[in-house]
Amino acid sequence: MSVSGMKKQLHKASQLLNERLMGAEGTKMDDDFLKMEKSVAVIHSLLVDLLSKTTEFLQPNPAYRAKLSMLNTVSRIRGQGKSTGYPQTEGMLGDCMLQYGRELGAASEFGGALTGVGEALQQVAQARDALDVNVKRTFIDPLQDLHNTELKEIRYQLKKMNGRRLDLDYKRRRRGKVPAEEVRQAWDKFITSKELVEQSMFILLQNDVDQLGRLAALVAALLDFHRNAHRILLGFHGNLQARLTAASNKPERRFRPKKIRIRSEHNGSFVSYHQPSVTSAASSGGQFTVLPSRPGSPISCYADSKLVLDQPCCRAMYSFHSSSESELDFNEGDVIILTNQVDGNWFEGTLGSQSGLFPVSYVDVLVPLPLP
Repeated sequence: MSVSGMKKQLHKASQLLNERLMGAEGTKMDDDFLKMEKSVAVIHSLLVDLLSKTTEFLQPNPAYRAKLSMLNTVSRIRGQGKSTGYPQTEGMLGDCMLQYGRELGAASEFGGALTGVGEALQQVAQARDALDVNVKRTFIDPLQDLHNTELKEIRYQLKKMNGRRLDLDYKRRRRGKVPAEEVRQAWDKFITSKELVEQSMFILLQNDVDQLGRLAALVAALLDFHRNAHRILLGFHGNLQARLTAASNKPERRFRPKKIRIRSEHNGSFVSYHQPSVTSAASSGGQFTVLPSRPGSPISCYADSKLVLDQPCCRAMYSFHSSSESELDFNEGDVIILTNQVDGNWFEGTLGSQSGLFPVSYVDVLVPLPLP
């Protein structure tokens, strides 16, 4: 900095101290200018806070935001065009549901529903990703550009004008010691700066159409996201209701423990075990039919054991509730001893101490009745 420039900065500092501490009166701006200056200051604070809060609204987790910013910066340094996306909460919840839904398997109604909801939430996460991109393009970027260009230029011009005002007031305060020509030049510079910044502030404050358009774009992007999320979730809601209805209409399954006989493949000995089935008295010299244990049944934990049935029998595929004394009541999974086939539609059999008729279509024959 030159000597004259340094002297000018000292004069400005002297004038500012005199105004702040000694009560010296400086050049006053007109009311319209002061109103515009105050409005510009409000807009500056608004943009700083609004841009930050909008980003937090789209990406709530500060740790993820910091990580995302770092990864994107590294990608730009490496010349990689693709940036990392923010992990949406809907997507993370959907991934969790998909994982456990697949582990439960398609045979589980709950597992199938989990998978469906997980897929729906992943679609919602994709819609939120589109919201992030849309809001950044139509709202954040234009406001950021306004903050970094027009508003930055106005703040620079205001600072420059205030410096010229201090220089002018200092020279006017020392009138008689400062040549009149220098005072006139200081006045001209001050007026030029004031007119320039005044015109810039006026243009900014009159440009409401652009700012309203950006707000409208934000609301439109939010509306589009919520419309898509509503459509996705409403579409799956009908499927979930259908699953719920089907699960509610399934026959109730009850556990009815009865002694069965299990033969170990290791030593051939028999062990009694409680299982909803019939007690079969297997003879040592007879022919046995071997029935593998059902997955999920109490005996399925014995990988080396099988259920031995030595007489005609069947397993109930559905529960059957008798409507008369002549019919046999049983639940899904029960093993029923077959004593007779009345016709093509009805069997006769025993379950524990009860005997009666039951539909052929309700059971799966394990050991058929001997041919007549």
